[in-house]
Amino acid sequence: EVHVVESGGELVQAGGSLTLSCTVSGLNSGDYGVGWFRQASGKEREGVSMVSSIDGATSYAGSVKGRFTISRNTAKNTVMLQMNNLKPDDTAVYYCAAGPLAQMINFWMNPRFDTPDGWGQGTQVTVSA
Repeated sequence: EVHVVESGGELVQAGGSLTLSCTVSGLNSGDYGVGWFRQASGKEREGVSMVSSIDGATSYAGSVKGRFTISRNTAKNTVMLQMNNLKPDDTAVYYCAAGPLAQMINFWMNPRFDTPDGWGQGTQVTVSA
């Protein structure tokens, strides 16, 4: 069973920075993907960023590109999301998800294609104007 735990969400002022952390365990495959997703109140969940365990290849949503940076520490099975220049529109519950790389790529491309093996409980990020 894949187990995912996020942390780091809090209240921050617009223009500020925040780092979210995601720790993953239970993945049997060495090639896996870890992604960050978010869901704002009244809106659908959207992909934020994803990283591959193999080569560190990353993907970003257009709305966060240039402001957010995803990084991985494969030795600790940890993925960080550094968020800079935060905006009120970034306010959401942020979820970390993990699974085999092909599964995560499919889910990133279209959530109807697949479902990650593991989801975290979510961490609230609130950006005040």
